[in-house]
Amino acid sequence: MTVIQGIILGIIQGLSEFLPISSSGHLLLTQNIFGIEGELMAFDIFLHLGTLIPVLVVFRDDIISLIKNPFQKMTFLLIIATLPAVAVTIFFGDFIDMLFAGGPYLAIGFIITGILLTISDKKKDGRKSEKDITYSDALIVGCVQAIAIMPGISRSGSTITGSIFRGFDKKTAASFSFLMSIPAILGATALQILKFFKGELNLDNFYVVPAIAGFFAAMISGYIAIRFMLELIRKKKLRYFSVYVYILAALILIDTFFVHYIF
Repeated sequence: MTVIQGIILGIIQGLSEFLPISSSGHLLLTQNIFGIEGELMAFDIFLHLGTLIPVLVVFRDDIISLIKNPFQKMTFLLIIATLPAVAVTIFFGDFIDMLFAGGPYLAIGFIITGILLTISDKKKDGRKSEKDITYSDALIVGCVQAIAIMPGISRSGSTITGSIFRGFDKKTAASFSFLMSIPAILGATALQILKFFKGELNLDNFYVVPAIAGFFAAMISGYIAIRFMLELIRKKKLRYFSVYVYILAALILIDTFFVHYIF
């Protein structure tokens, strides 16, 4: 992997993590296009940590509040919302790894994302603010996030859609979704560190310099994406991204079932 490729992957990670188009799907697709081989999980973690920084910056007031008062309601809401993803990772880890083989699985994920985005824009704005979120709301939105572990399904798009269907107003849906990304990213990082100490993660071919470049690229592009996304949600324009992911899904299916079959 070159430094330029690392930067490109970082930009893609930063944009697609917070725009509703699936970061995992885009990273998988781009890495396949570049023909990058070797252990990429550690590299991907660097990119995810890069996207964590802009969340901490944009939502610093909420985070400072959580640090000062860790036993408040929002802390427990975020814990509950994270549990389904943890359970899916523990019990279905091998199945999830199989889905990352790409091909039709990736296309299906993009199609699901497109459907979710179309539905979310058509739903009327709810009235629930942050103080009105219930623990059952958090659990249901967390279950939706767990489904988004599948490549091609957008985490931000699915959690925002799930929040809207639970009656959240658009601003609360966005902020809760982005706050949920913090334990999700930290949890994924902790899991890879555990694999490293257990000897399950091979770092012999780890791309150090491209990973550092990708980290900063993801950080900068992630900040831009969050600001842009907050404005899009307010204006109900998420459905435009559905056209994009439908096109991606169609191209992947054509490549999988026609191009490879013919050639």
